[in-house]
Amino acid sequence: MTYLLTFITAMVVSMVLIPLMARLAPRIGMVDRPEARKVHVKPIPRAGGVGIVLGALLPLVLWLPFDDLFVAYLFGALVLLAFGAWDDIQELGHYVKFIGQFAAVIAVVFYGDLYVTRLPFMDAELSGSAGRIFTVVAMVGMINAVNHSDGLDGLAGGMSLLSLSAMAYLAYASNGEAAFLIIVALAALGGIVGFLRYNTHPATVFMGDGGSQFLGFTAGFLAVYLMEHVNTAASRALPALLLGLPIVDILAVFAQRIYHGMNWFRASKNHIHHRLLALGFDHYESVVIIYSIQTLFVVSAIFMLYESSALILSLYLGVCVLVFVFLTVAERNKWRAHRLKRRTGLGKIVASIKKHQWFNTLPMRFVSVAIPVFFVLIGLVATQVPRDLGVVSAILVGILLLYLALRRDKDTTVLQVVTYVTAAFVVYLQTRYCTHLEPVLNTIEIVYFVLLAVAIGITVRYGRKGEFITTPMDYLVIFVVLFAGFLLHNLPEKADLGAMAVKLMVLFYGCELIITRMRKLVHLLTVATLVTLTIFAVRGLV
Repeated sequence: MTYLLTFITAMVVSMVLIPLMARLAPRIGMVDRPEARKVHVKPIPRAGGVGIVLGALLPLVLWLPFDDLFVAYLFGALVLLAFGAWDDIQELGHYVKFIGQFAAVIAVVFYGDLYVTRLPFMDAELSGSAGRIFTVVAMVGMINAVNHSDGLDGLAGGMSLLSLSAMAYLAYASNGEAAFLIIVALAALGGIVGFLRYNTHPATVFMGDGGSQFLGFTAGFLAVYLMEHVNTAASRALPALLLGLPIVDILAVFAQRIYHGMNWFRASKNHIHHRLLALGFDHYESVVIIYSIQTLFVVSAIFMLYESSALILSLYLGVCVLVFVFLTVAERNKWRAHRLKRRTGLGKIVASIKKHQWFNTLPMRFVSVAIPVFFVLIGLVATQVPRDLGVVSAILVGILLLYLALRRDKDTTVLQVVTYVTAAFVVYLQTRYCTHLEPVLNTIEIVYFVLLAVAIGITVRYGRKGEFITTPMDYLVIFVVLFAGFLLHNLPEKADLGAMAVKLMVLFYGCELIITRMRKLVHLLTVATLVTLTIFAVRGLV
């Protein structure tokens, strides 16, 4: 339950803070203005980092003990947020930002006593001083790698989501000191998910340096913790795959700048994402290509946990070489991604299917009824409701009633957050406290969620244009959840979590689809959410 609450709390805080910060950003100068090396064409608030960081840190403060390592991590995260927010308001020089980065990392390494003890191809351990120096340099490098990768909507957040998800899974599947890593990773993931709903193309908010530096810091921190405290038997080259594309991207950019006699730290348009755009790939395609490469790396890390360092680095470097060979050859031959294409037979069939009214009505009606009914039904049939869940439900009832009474604009953020949390509670109770119905429920729930997923897919794919737009982030979340479900299903004692993740994904997308199409707040989903939370509150507290 702590893991679930950590993720939900971080996501909710992030989703609530980001719109508030976006409104404040223009007043304090926290705005990213267009320029030659950037791809956006209008000023965008870069205040998302505040939501990510504060959303991630709040559940950690609530549920983690304040030992030296956590205090060091907390200090480092806040220092990076402060320097990052300062830079987002007033452009700082690279050397000023280095002060914050080294301060954050040195605190973790020396006060938190977290550092690398062994490197690939080395049997002997590093001395304490050598290990600490290497860790400081490597973590500062990772901070800058993620910071520099933040060039397209959803890019840095999506790649970080993949890396952190893989590390959380490896920790969960191990027998080491996993709880600390899992909670920190889930908190960061919650902050990222809350942010990405505002950062998918075309983004309304950027994370800025405050967010990107925090994500690089957290990824580097957890990679070291995974190798040194959770699974010391894993291959020492594994972090290359877990951290993935940002590392080789920034090294390649530095190499090009040195070769051309440029300033190492002066921003340029020679990152992988810039080169993909120059080849004619659109924004959406460029992000999906990079997600795909990062996915290959993190999935390989999961399946090559104990392989030799030589094999892991050969795979990593081999894929990187192929990427840069493709980019170089395509650029020299002036190849472009898009040519004029005629409409295919499949395209004509899809176009004719979209004209049928059935695809615009029946699937959506099923989704609009099936989810509210499921919410209320689980609230009634669950054998018990834990007290802490009842307390949170009572608070959410008050929040939802206040929102319905005072709402003056079209912002549905509060309704979305409350509905998502309710969906998470419903799935948790259905999994843990409906076991008395298992002989019948198992078959029914499979049919229910398959039909619901199909109905959502049909509505999204063939629905009215502009009501629900799928983005690279949607594909990313679907992949992460389904793959996590597959992996967890292979762990008998943890198989329920995989099923819960898949159910949550289906319900989240269904709820968002319903809310997107709402014309009035008094909707069946709104009423069902309020009734379900009330049932949870009464049963949990009485």
